[in-house]
Amino acid sequence: MRILMVEDERYMAEAIAQVLKKNHYSVDLAHNGEDGLYGGLSGIYDLIILDIMLPKRDGISVLKELREKGIATPVILLTARGETEDKVRGLDSGADDYLAKPFHTDELLARLRALGRRKTDLINGGILKYGDIELNPLTLLLGCESRKIKLTLKESQLLELLIKRKGMILSKKMIIEKLWGYDTDAEDNHVEIHVSLLRKKLHQLDTDVSVSTIRGAGYVLKMVKDEA
Repeated sequence: MRILMVEDERYMAEAIAQVLKKNHYSVDLAHNGEDGLYGGLSGIYDLIILDIMLPKRDGISVLKELREKGIATPVILLTARGETEDKVRGLDSGADDYLAKPFHTDELLARLRALGRRKTDLINGGILKYGDIELNPLTLLLGCESRKIKLTLKESQLLELLIKRKGMILSKKMIIEKLWGYDTDAEDNHVEIHVSLLRKKLHQLDTDVSVSTIRGAGYVLKMVKDEA
């Protein structure tokens, strides 16, 4: 899951980002409302953590514009403790949840898991299924029947993206934006390398699932029998 955190308290934002990364989330930071809006409008994030009190543009106005522009990305709003009015305004403006500062990181992780399950077709406690494979994005374990193999974080994120967009052809550009972020030095060969590594692990599992290349377009997840 790729998260955008919009928080102007840099020390706190960086500390939380480190905790999230240790729990296998990818995190990008923005420190003012304008940058947060720009990142949110890119559509590359699975979830946004948005503070209300921000320089340049407040969180409520950012949230409203995201919703007006059709961005349905789940948003957790960070509010000051006891500010009931902010919570009500946030929920009315399209927030999916809120946390009052200061908060414990365990509570934030629980909210992220809950919203992640709500947004996607995750089933059986977070397991993603396609064909005869099962992926646990939290443990990075990929299984096929009784066989299991450990993926790297990027391999897991790539497979998760392919499963969630099943039937859709994903361009290298879209994969780069989702896995590395909008402002990145990653190039097409980064995608090619991780697709190759993922294919090798799928082969090791002797699964019917494969990552197919659509020449000039991108990649799509398919069953081997569908390619025959």
